[in-house]
Parts: sequence; structure tokens; C-alpha cells
Amino acid sequence: MPVDHAARRAALRELLNSDGVPALLVTDLLNIRYLTGFTGSNAALLVSAGDDKQSEDGTVICTDGRYLTQVAQQVPDLRAEIDRSSARRLISSVASSELGFESHVVTVAEHRGWAEVAPGVRLVPTSGLVERLRMVKDEYEVNLLRSACASADAALAALIEEGGLRPGRTEREVGRRLESLMLDSGADGISFETIVAAGANSAVPHHRPTDDVLASGDFVKLDFGAEVGGYHSDMTRTLVLGEPAGWQRDVYDLVARSQAAGREALIPGVEVASVDAAARRVIDDAGYGELFLHGLGHGVGLEIHEAPGIGKLGTGTLLCGAAVTVEPGVYFSGRGGVRIEDTLVVREQGPELLTLTTKDLTVV
Repeated sequence: MPVDHAARRAALRELLNSDGVPALLVTDLLNIRYLTGFTGSNAALLVSAGDDKQSEDGTVICTDGRYLTQVAQQVPDLRAEIDRSSARRLISSVASSELGFESHVVTVAEHRGWAEVAPGVRLVPTSGLVERLRMVKDEYEVNLLRSACASADAALAALIEEGGLRPGRTEREVGRRLESLMLDSGADGISFETIVAAGANSAVPHHRPTDDVLASGDFVKLDFGAEVGGYHSDMTRTLVLGEPAGWQRDVYDLVARSQAAGREALIPGVEVASVDAAARRVIDDAGYGELFLHGLGHGVGLEIHEAPGIGKLGTGTLLCGAAVTVEPGVYFSGRGGVRIEDTLVVREQGPELLTLTTKDLTVV
């Protein structure tokens, strides 16, 4: 199904009208991509509030000459202007006395420069308007997320099938191979630097792969994701090389039960802090609460980490259609740790699981 960028801009206008903002200058490139489909590295977008037809006609994208052909192809439904200083060009043409801007991405120097270009326009800070829309994924977006997750699932299955997880290999070798397999499985790129953490390194939540060698008896924690069409997957699986020890089975079972509780708590309208609490309670009750070192999860989409944040201090409620991760972990410093993570979509009938690799303890 094709994406309806005009409908997304109409939804943004509703927010602008509600907040009394006559126009918004969008400079975050991912937000511009979301609203128009443009994927270049330099652009600004001026979105007018008010009546849809009139304001859509007045909506303008600006980029530089490198993207003259690209903007015509990707954004055929909007008027395009060409200027290297895209934001300044659009600000200079503003007819209203007030202009909203994305204060969370604009530097002080940019703000000062813009004020000089249009001294008669009052710049009104706004924050997170487009991101608020991006939290709820449409079916076009969910299909891309499904494809990204499928690429990651297929890559891990291929890695295990070819014997790529075995004693003697380094963390770096495993990470590079897993990334290559994601590309072979249809990914356009990787979501982030793949985490491969073996043995004691698995107790470091965001360990970066080294030349440390995998050994029999190790936990091997793999945190990785694929990117398809600009959308990102995120999955963590923790495996064991050889027969697991009793403590490894116990901690794995604990994290698995915590993760299941977090998934079950993904209900539209629930406070995000309550979702974190549901998973954290399982680990707290087992006496290991201090070893759960991070929040439970986060939104995923055009960014690997986006709203909503799911943690102790998270605010707001889960919206139907939000794509989020659930990723509890328990980490024994100097010994090893377990994290289990899925990407899911919040649905009325229960969360839709997008990362389908088994969560049973895998022994390789």
C-alpha cells in the first residue's frame, strides 16, 4: 500500500491548529521524510495550518541543487524551491507574524540567524509535534518494520545454521558475519552497530564487540537490527555455547518471565511506567532488581530509539499502533548476563510480535 504523505501533513495541521501555531518550519530530516517522502541530506519544509486545501497549496519544501531531480521524483505533490540555505529561504517568505520551529533540533546559532532573516516574524518554539504523529505507525510503516524484523530473524537463523556461533570465533567476527547475513536477507542496512558480548562481557549492557574469543560455557548476547526502507528492527537473544550451568538456566528463565510480563502489559491506554513496572516486578521479587540496569524499552521506527520511552520515569500512555521494544535484562558483573528483546506493535487485541526468533534457551 502506498504511503499517504498528504494525510500525514493534514494530521500535523490539526495539531498546529489546536496549538494556535499558524505555520511550522520542519528542519529535522527524518520528520521531513515522514511528511513528504524526501530522503536527501539537506531540506526544510514549511507547513501552513488552517484549511487543508489552502494550506496544502501553501506548503513548500526547499532543498539544494544536488537534489533537483530527486525532490521532483519523491515529492511531486508539493511546490519545491531550490536554495542551499533551505531554512533561511523559507523563513524569508513567511507571510504570517508567527512561525513555529522544532526547538528540540535547532541550535542557538541557527535561531539567531533565522531571526536576522525575518526580524518581523516571531519564532515560536514547539517540541515533538511530528514525533507525536510518528509514534502511531500506519500499515505501510508496520509492513516495513515486519520486513526489517524478518531480515534479522533470517540472519540469526542462518548464522546458527552455518555454525557461526562456536568456540574460537571472536566477537568481532560474529558481529560482522551477522551484519552481512542481514544484508543477504533483504536489509538495506543495519540499525546500529551489532552487539556481540560473550562470557563476562555479556554482563555489560551495551558492550562493543572486541577480539575476545567465544568459549564453551559462555553466554553469548546478540543485540542487533536490520533497516528496511528507513525503518528499524531491534532484537536481542542470549544463547549458550555448550551445556548451560544451573545458574545460567535460572537467570535465563527469570529474564524470560520478566519479558513475558512486559509483553502482556502492552495494552493501549496503559501508562508506560506501568509496563516497565510489570516486567521489573518479576526481577525485583526474585531479589535481583538492582541488576536490571536500564529501562524496559523504547519506540522504534525511522529511528532506532524514538518515543515512547518505557522506563521507571516514562510519562504518558501507550497508543494503539505504537511500535516498541520490550527488553529486560539481568547482569552479573564479571560473570555474565541475559537480555531478551522483541519488537512489537501495540494492538487492541494484544501486541503483535514482529521478531519471531524463539525465546527458548538456545544451546549451540
